Amino acid sequence: MYLSNEEEENSLSLSKFESMLKTNKVFFFDSEEFEDIILHYLDTGRINLAKKALKLGLEQHPKSTGLKLVQVELLIFEDKLDIAEKLCNELFAIEPTNEEIYIQKANIHSKRDEHEKAIELLKEALKYTDDYADVYNLIGMEYLFMDELESAKENFIKCLEEDFEDQSALYNVVYCFDFLDQNNEAILFLNSFIDRNPYSEIAWHQLGRQHYTVKDYDQAVRAFDYATLIDENFLGAYLEKAKSLEKLKKYQEAIDCYNITMQLDDPTSFALLRVGKCHERLGNKELALQFYQKTVHEDPLLDKAWIAITDFYIRQKDFQKALYYTNKALGIDTENRLYWKRYAAINRALNFYEEAEYGYRKAIEYGDLELDTWLFWADILQFLGESDSAVQTLLQAAEYFPEEFEVEYRLAGLYFMLQDDIKGKFHLANGLRLNSENSTLLEELFPVVWNRKTVQTFIQKHKKTDQQ
Repeated sequence: MYLSNEEEENSLSLSKFESMLKTNKVFFFDSEEFEDIILHYLDTGRINLAKKALKLGLEQHPKSTGLKLVQVELLIFEDKLDIAEKLCNELFAIEPTNEEIYIQKANIHSKRDEHEKAIELLKEALKYTDDYADVYNLIGMEYLFMDELESAKENFIKCLEEDFEDQSALYNVVYCFDFLDQNNEAILFLNSFIDRNPYSEIAWHQLGRQHYTVKDYDQAVRAFDYATLIDENFLGAYLEKAKSLEKLKKYQEAIDCYNITMQLDDPTSFALLRVGKCHERLGNKELALQFYQKTVHEDPLLDKAWIAITDFYIRQKDFQKALYYTNKALGIDTENRLYWKRYAAINRALNFYEEAEYGYRKAIEYGDLELDTWLFWADILQFLGESDSAVQTLLQAAEYFPEEFEVEYRLAGLYFMLQDDIKGKFHLANGLRLNSENSTLLEELFPVVWNRKTVQTFIQKHKKTDQQ
């Protein structure tokens, strides 16, 4: 691999320093070499070596402002903010126009959550710096910490105007647009950025993501194409392109794209699952099943994979196999509400009502609060003759769905069945108030109740009142 002169010099300095530590000989380094060595160790998390290098550096260059600023950085890293601030103030008295002192003072205030003070200091640093991009980037980050996304965005854009190769600033700008739900504005910005920097694969990729978000899938595919032309190993762009092709119902092209990702890197459970889905939509049922099985083998904890296999068999009306895979999934994760709901639905289809009731109960216990789950559970309890339990279930459902006619008509029917006509009429009145057109729901679920003269009279009376 080719190294630049600077990288080669840094590498030689590091080798020389580490050789010195092993032999206990003392070699001379200039202060900048020490700075690079210390920052390298800080970046790689080897704090003890950074401290050794700093100690030796300050012994050889006791008046070096650069080394003292690196010392400040190390103190901040260790949360010794008061000592760092004292050293910064001493340096400031000597070099009041050194922008790095302002940056480190800002860093101290940022660590104390004093972001406005940090921004003031960074704005001062702009007066003395040659590296505007870096300072604008730091200001942007401070605004991000304060959740001031518009101001953050403005500063990241200024950073990119100074240095359009700053990838972190580009990602941060797009993050701000995303957070502010400004997808169309992001598209305009990225297009203008690409006009100035047409070979930025990151910009093309981000442009594709924005088009995908606004459901312009053709333009998304076009943008991802450019990203992969610039960098033919851009895994993320191939994945996003495949997702866009799926949205366009171009399933074979999507499969080809997912296959490229699997050639570039080990197959991910996501890619395997999506290929399975594409094959199923193309009618390649055997291939779909093979990919679903590869997915659960690759990632047995991925619930979407088990659900894909289960739903595949449910669509084929092969409920025995669907149940087999649901039981396997529950063997791995007994607290997954999606598995329990399918377990219940499959058992209901097989007329195993007690197992179905148990499945719906567990689904709700583990957080499934969808209306249809409550209703299926209550209906099965009623079918099993457990009317009191069905009432309690529906009363719980009413806490989550207080104005739902399907709950009210069921409660009315159950109370009438339990000979509690006062509560029956109360809930029937609620059901009629909420949706009188669907009062036939009472007839479907409780034909005996529906045929009662008193119930019909009550319904007719309510309808007349509505018409007046």
